[in-house]
Amino acid sequence: MTDSRTSRHIPKQPRTLAITGGKGGVGKTSVALNLSLTLAREGYRVLLLDGDTDLANVSIMLGRYPERTLANVMANECSLRDVIMESEWGLHIIPGASGVEQCVDMAAEESLRVLKALSRLEKNYDYVITDTASGLQKTGMHMIAAAELACVVVTPDPASLTDAFSLIKLLIRRGYRRTPSVLVNMAQGASQARSVFQRLDAAAVRHLGLQLHYLGAIWRDETLRQSVMNQRPVALMRASHPSTRQFRTLADMLNVRLRQLPPRKAGIAAYWHRVSSSPAETGASDTDRSAGSEQPRAPVDPAQECKRLTAELGKILAGSDEKPLLRYEAFQGLFALLGRKMDADTIEIIQTGLASLNWEKLENEQREHMATHLRHLAAEVDPAAVPRKSEPVANRPEWEPYYDRISFGEQSRLIRALKEQPSNISLDQLLRSLAEAGKNGS
Repeated sequence: MTDSRTSRHIPKQPRTLAITGGKGGVGKTSVALNLSLTLAREGYRVLLLDGDTDLANVSIMLGRYPERTLANVMANECSLRDVIMESEWGLHIIPGASGVEQCVDMAAEESLRVLKALSRLEKNYDYVITDTASGLQKTGMHMIAAAELACVVVTPDPASLTDAFSLIKLLIRRGYRRTPSVLVNMAQGASQARSVFQRLDAAAVRHLGLQLHYLGAIWRDETLRQSVMNQRPVALMRASHPSTRQFRTLADMLNVRLRQLPPRKAGIAAYWHRVSSSPAETGASDTDRSAGSEQPRAPVDPAQECKRLTAELGKILAGSDEKPLLRYEAFQGLFALLGRKMDADTIEIIQTGLASLNWEKLENEQREHMATHLRHLAAEVDPAAVPRKSEPVANRPEWEPYYDRISFGEQSRLIRALKEQPSNISLDQLLRSLAEAGKNGS
């Protein structure tokens, strides 16, 4: 890494990153500041938005205490450029960036003034990095939603993983469709970092159906801890220092990841404008409309949408060479949806679905296998209703005998047939003849 700043092309829209975490104390502000300084040192133009209005953690880590924040801009007390702090390597910082959420509650003319200024400003940068508010508050959700990539910072602490999983789960529930990246902080080494990530990733795959992306790790470092206390980030140390090299590696990994993602056609200000125009919509549910689209979606008729998706699923299953696997995945997903709310309607849906299958097309061996499986399933649903062969007869539930009218017709016909049959006919022969007569309509 060189200390000389190089000239770089400024894109129409910056690459945007949200550094977040499920709880405080995971070191996300330290990561955000050191990563921003590292990118600035590489010659990129970087804007860091401090997501904590009250504490201004980014400023504190630099030993500075801003007199004005974004809240002053919203109060029309100064311009947006007036609140920008310039740090080493030319890094620009806006303290109190979480105040942008106040635009939702502001009059349209006032919010538009601030957002236009932010839109003009962000186009001057290669990167806009947001140090989000901690936890699961709406402010943090909006900040993550506005960025093209979310970096969730975790530590080996189990509570950190639990809180990170809760954060990701809430994002998914609100409609977030992109893949979050995970950065393991304070790891003892590469093996522990990978293990921590794999635990979180396994939980996300199992419970959310989402595979996470591993962005990298920052090792537990006494120099890094001291830098926070001394209010001098490690990214300001010599380029060859091990602590500094960690963030150079992280910056490289970030660039690799961003090259895999299509650039957003609209920036952070455009997202906030959509939110302020539609205050009923919350957080991540607004994020993943097609990039750059600012038009609200038309209301969807649920019944028509279900029919359309069912027809589309049918075409996919019919046109694929991997039909058995796709059918398995499709029906597993559909039955998982049914199982979310087990009630009388769900039972009726399952019963109707089973009855609609064409069992006659099955071979005898397949029928026996399916019948056995259904008996086992019935025993799980209501063990008292199905006798088990291993139980003594005396212990099995009492069964009320019944006459099979479907196979043998009315009982009066059976009685009449018994009187007409010779005395040496077996019962099996008699029942078989009655069943055949029933099929022939006699």
